[in-house]
Amino acid sequence: MDYSALAASLLLFVALIGTSNAHECYVCSNQTGNTDKCLNTVRICEQGEDACLTEIRWGSTPYFSLGAQKQFYVSKRCAKKEICQRIRTKHMPYCTHIWYEDWTCSACCLGDRCNYYVISDAPAALTSSLMLLGSAMVVFVVRTVLHSSS
Repeated sequence: MDYSALAASLLLFVALIGTSNAHECYVCSNQTGNTDKCLNTVRICEQGEDACLTEIRWGSTPYFSLGAQKQFYVSKRCAKKEICQRIRTKHMPYCTHIWYEDWTCSACCLGDRCNYYVISDAPAALTSSLMLLGSAMVVFVVRTVLHSSS
């Protein structure tokens, strides 16, 4: 097995990930659920926007309608980490998940397209785990190649 080619490929992969400044988030505004546009529209974030923000609102239609059914409204966008945390803190007291009340929750995550799911830390944790695993593989391959060449 040619470990040097594998090591070179892994190093190139890690280098490309490390130098990439383009950050992508899913984007949508007031969609009725985490479907369609919220799962299919991606935007490259502006410089300084280093997080993906997801907001979910449970309530009736924006205009008053007697007896209107409550439903989810999902919004996703790029944001600065500081702004994202400020919005999350602002919504925290209203994030009750009580079905008969209107409520709003938000979440921030770091990593490309990490806001695919609504209010979930799994994608960010998975991204971190994959990066850790990739780094460990690179170290292992490089050590193996160095030991086999000496």
